[in-house]
Amino acid sequence: MVSLLLAIIYISFISLGLPDALLGAAWPLMHLDLGVPVSLAGLVSIVVSCGTIVSSLLSDRLNRTLGTGRVTAISVGLTAIALVGYSTCTEYWMLLLWAIPYGLGAGSVDAALNNYVALHYASRHMSWLHCAWGVGASLGPYVMGRALTAGMPWPAGYQIIGIFQVILTACLLLSLPLWKQHAAEAAREEATPRALTLRQIFAIPGAKAVCIAFFCYCALEQTVILWASTYFVRFVGLSEELSASLGSLFLVGMTLGRAATGFLTYKLKDKNLIRLGQVLVVLGVGVMLLPLGKVCAMAGFLMIGLGCAPIYPCVIHSTPEHFGAENSQAVIGVQMAAAYLGSLGAPAAFGLIANHVSVRWLPAYVGAFLVLMLLTSERLNKISKNR
Repeated sequence: MVSLLLAIIYISFISLGLPDALLGAAWPLMHLDLGVPVSLAGLVSIVVSCGTIVSSLLSDRLNRTLGTGRVTAISVGLTAIALVGYSTCTEYWMLLLWAIPYGLGAGSVDAALNNYVALHYASRHMSWLHCAWGVGASLGPYVMGRALTAGMPWPAGYQIIGIFQVILTACLLLSLPLWKQHAAEAAREEATPRALTLRQIFAIPGAKAVCIAFFCYCALEQTVILWASTYFVRFVGLSEELSASLGSLFLVGMTLGRAATGFLTYKLKDKNLIRLGQVLVVLGVGVMLLPLGKVCAMAGFLMIGLGCAPIYPCVIHSTPEHFGAENSQAVIGVQMAAAYLGSLGAPAAFGLIANHVSVRWLPAYVGAFLVLMLLTSERLNKISKNR
């Protein structure tokens, strides 16, 4: 039963990733069809992030009330509805409307599953599960690119992914008895205290530092995901169809890196894997700044993805160790909210830079977030060491 449940969680993580890079892959054509400036992709991202922030902050109470299984099924159902809705959009305001249920669903399932895995499974599973997310996130732009290359309009890509999400929702509803039978989770839920308030969470030593680090990480990650294809079109000079597929290079690097990280967890601790990833991101940004055209752009995106690979899963998995199992769901919910705040503001802000200055500044922009992430993650390590 436990093995079957783990398989369902892996599939759910693939599902989490599938829609994440669709907007960035299709946007070079979408904004032309909808008749809006290229920078307005950032506004869609803001609406999604607002929904994810709200649902992440509510995740502790939702999980205690409904249980992880129900929260996961309901959340994936909301994203399925949103994706089918995206495929019907003929006006820009319709994208903003469907971004609301998408954000609400994505935030709840992300916080619920991450906490569940952090509590019940080894670090290698956290890395491999986020590798599964990377598989989904890499497949999304590929599906969109294939649809565009085949002469189909961009809504077809959303339809294909939306249908998969509908099927997964049905599977999750059928799997609800498995979650109930998982004795370890039931024992954990019976032993946990009441939900913490935001003031109580931020009073925990290190909570502020991890939230800032997570803010910076997701600001970096989501900016690259959203603007990679546009970078290839506007700065490197490639076609929209080819750029839609190349935009997934970052995600390919992340997926491969997380597969490798799962094995590295046998030798390295979470904090050392985070440091290794940060070094690789520094190298990737440096490569992109070299004046060698598409070769450096492609290599840089791939290397940044490899570097990002261990950071997210290792920060999440180390949360019970840093803050205690009894506080992990509350802290992870706030971490997710901080992450989505980064996703909310940073890609949109870079949209203004891309529109009014140049998209060529993408490497320097993400490099600034990397520096702050390095400082705050090391601050967290120091606090935990002295605790």
